[in-house]
Amino acid sequence: MKRLILDIHILQTVPPSNLNRDDTGTPKSAYFGGVRRARVSSQAWKRATREAFQELLPPEELGVRTKKVVAVLAEHIVAKNKDVDEAAALKLAEETLKTATGSSIAVPKRKARDDGEEAGVPESPYLMFLSRRQLDALAELALAGSGPDGQLSALKEYFKDKGNKAKARQAVDARHSVDIALFGRMVADASDLNVDAATQVAHALSVHKSDIESDYYTAVDDLSRDSESGAGMIGTIDFNSATLYRYAAVDINQLRRNLGAGLRDDESPNAPVEKAVGAFLEAFITSLPTGKINTFGNHTLPSAVLVKLRDRWPVSFVGAFEEPVPKSPAGGYLRHSCRKLADFVPELEKQYGLTASGTHNGSWLFRVGEETKALAEAELGAEVSLQDLIQEVKEAVARRLEQPA
Repeated sequence: MKRLILDIHILQTVPPSNLNRDDTGTPKSAYFGGVRRARVSSQAWKRATREAFQELLPPEELGVRTKKVVAVLAEHIVAKNKDVDEAAALKLAEETLKTATGSSIAVPKRKARDDGEEAGVPESPYLMFLSRRQLDALAELALAGSGPDGQLSALKEYFKDKGNKAKARQAVDARHSVDIALFGRMVADASDLNVDAATQVAHALSVHKSDIESDYYTAVDDLSRDSESGAGMIGTIDFNSATLYRYAAVDINQLRRNLGAGLRDDESPNAPVEKAVGAFLEAFITSLPTGKINTFGNHTLPSAVLVKLRDRWPVSFVGAFEEPVPKSPAGGYLRHSCRKLADFVPELEKQYGLTASGTHNGSWLFRVGEETKALAEAELGAEVSLQDLIQEVKEAVARRLEQPA
């Protein structure tokens, strides 16, 4: 089967906000095309996408990324056997995770007592990403090896057997969750347990020059008397506003390798991939990083979404905005942004032979408002509603995966 890539291009206008700030509290920015642009890091939008999965997918389809993995696994152990108390479950979880991942799990120094005795729950030295199915498998293995009384000594003896140790390793390297399959996983102590990400997310950039402004604010003490002058608190917060170009690419072949075939007899072998593609499309398109969201209330949705299914390379259209977009005579950047994209995409695809002229095969467009009309006029893709776009892309991916190699 040919390589299969899903490209997602988004134009989204965000009012005064601070979606993603640096260590000084200032909105992140970058120079592109010789001018300073507003920037939202890929990590911020991937986090927002993962959060959106909570509403789109059942818990068993998702993973947990945490240093507190011992406590999480202990909860799974107790849930499967109520006769094992919490303290014993923590010991079993620690031993199982050390065996399965090779990680140097220990109680963090910051949680150690002054008298030298260790206190608190052991943690991984780095964020560990495990699916709930993997945690369930590890919990079952811990209980099988520790006997009915949950004895740590029995579990240690159990893992001395190479076959059982291999089972622990395999439990961590099978049945990946959707978020692990999409965004990948690194296990510092066991590179063979790493999962190559199927998704690349670009830093979102404003299509125009974007300056950072500061808001000086005050807060009044509710119990201040009229005779008491001055504010109870004063401060400043930096913000910017922008029309952003957002881009992500999903390697469908890698996604299928990460997820594996469907486990149910009544579903297609590619059902997990279809479900993951649909969830990612909706989550990435509609999610928004929540930095300072209570301060600015900057809840917006994209004005235009262009999705393309390719069989060669992922292709970003950020080059359309290398020359900063000027304001329209009436103000605003969206109309000219759409015009630039409408001019740039057909020329680029024609020169590289990326698509047959005048066809919509493997290309979909969702747009809102008169300002985005140029995209429809350029016939960049079949114009559809958002839900139809998601459904049609899932079906197209399924058809391509079923084609013979």
